[in-house]
Amino acid sequence: MAEPGLTLFLADEAATERLGDDLAAALKPGDVVALHGDLGAGKTTLARAILRSLAADPGLEVPSPTFTLVQAYEARLPVAHFDLYRLAAPDELDELGFDEALAGGVALVEWPERAGDRLPETAIHVRLTEDGAGRRAAIEAPGPALARLRRSLAIRDFLGRAGWGNARREFLLGDASTRAYETVSVADQPPRILMNAPRQPDGPPIRDGKPYSRIAKLAESVTPFVAVGRALKGAGFAAPDIYAADLDAGLLLIEHLGTGNFLDDGAPVAERYRAAAELLADLHAVRWDPEMPAAPGVVHRVPPYDREAMGMETELLLDWYVPRERGRPANEAERALFRDAWGAVFDALADAETSLVLRDYHSPNLIWRPQRAGRDRLGVIDFQDALIGPAAYDVASLAMDARVTIPPAREADTVAAYCAARQARGSFDPARFARDYAIMAAQRNSKILGIFVRLNDRDGKPHYLKHLPRIRDYLSRALAHPALAPVREAYRKLGIVGSGPSA
Repeated sequence: MAEPGLTLFLADEAATERLGDDLAAALKPGDVVALHGDLGAGKTTLARAILRSLAADPGLEVPSPTFTLVQAYEARLPVAHFDLYRLAAPDELDELGFDEALAGGVALVEWPERAGDRLPETAIHVRLTEDGAGRRAAIEAPGPALARLRRSLAIRDFLGRAGWGNARREFLLGDASTRAYETVSVADQPPRILMNAPRQPDGPPIRDGKPYSRIAKLAESVTPFVAVGRALKGAGFAAPDIYAADLDAGLLLIEHLGTGNFLDDGAPVAERYRAAAELLADLHAVRWDPEMPAAPGVVHRVPPYDREAMGMETELLLDWYVPRERGRPANEAERALFRDAWGAVFDALADAETSLVLRDYHSPNLIWRPQRAGRDRLGVIDFQDALIGPAAYDVASLAMDARVTIPPAREADTVAAYCAARQARGSFDPARFARDYAIMAAQRNSKILGIFVRLNDRDGKPHYLKHLPRIRDYLSRALAHPALAPVREAYRKLGIVGSGPSA
């Protein structure tokens, strides 16, 4: 059935509730948690804790389903809480909608023995027994589920070493990568953020024996986040403080910068985009040392945003977007046309102004803090993939925000705010910047078209497709600059813009 599992001692009710938090953090759609134990062993207490954690509501009313047999809840994952004590026969599970509950959600099952053989082989079994004044929980699960549980319990241990072992954990978000974030809180202290980013194995080699992540220079551990964050903080920018770090495990406990949304009910606000542009002007005035300390004896060298990385990113358009739009992959001649066009454009960046490139400087990663002043009004997150490269890249990322439609006038206003702030400092070349801005905007939006299709086709995240029309519009705007003539012509021939199904 299951490989050897875990045994935990739960000293009191609070420990049982913390285990509920830890189990909830590890669950995914389709999971069944089978809660075994005698009357009074703590099954309902544990189920209630799991439900409250999934619902992010510590006061959620959780009645026992002893008489109704099942109680459904809308939470981060839909949850069905089954109590099978009164079940006459396993076939009655059909009437209770057991299989339907697993289609896109989670099932918590008390008295699972009465289900006969209806529980899936992937079920997580938790056996609760009395142990002196406390309880003992023995957990068994198949390998993948057990690995998730071990990771969640390792997070609890990490919090304990940081002095936050009693914290309540609440799922915050998972981004387009493998990272996940939680809000953790204890009484009488501001909440903090738990960053869960285990080191990922390299993907398959795709060019010169190297995987995509290495060519595109993506962070493979939390070390870059720590190093770049401390450098930003040291330069006076509102990056989160780092309270505890386990670099090897990929776990960080960091400052919660607030809940202020950079957007206003999903709409861009001119003042905030100007402030973010001016912050970039300040950031680009700093001389950044690429050697950034992360911990004693640990230094992160910020990689260069070179032609290889830029080119590999643009090819995501060919690899994912083009086959979706045209119904066939690009052939070798088309790939050669594409690469030659971008090569000619990248030549123009030889004299580009360079700086620290945060790489995803747009609304999801900016926290508006109107009660603060100056640079502190904008909290900055998600900079672990930072590089040293063309300064114009982050301006394009902001002014052509991938997650919200920025009309041309608002784009121009944002860029003008940046240029004005740079010109006020002197030594700024507006024409060179305009060229670099257009090139990096075209490069970024080409990449994003490919990434958003990949997130749907490979990772099963279809909600990113709704952004494609916006990104196509941004790409068309960028391609209008004369410096993009070779790429514009290649895209026309390939039917990416200006003709064909994506026009």
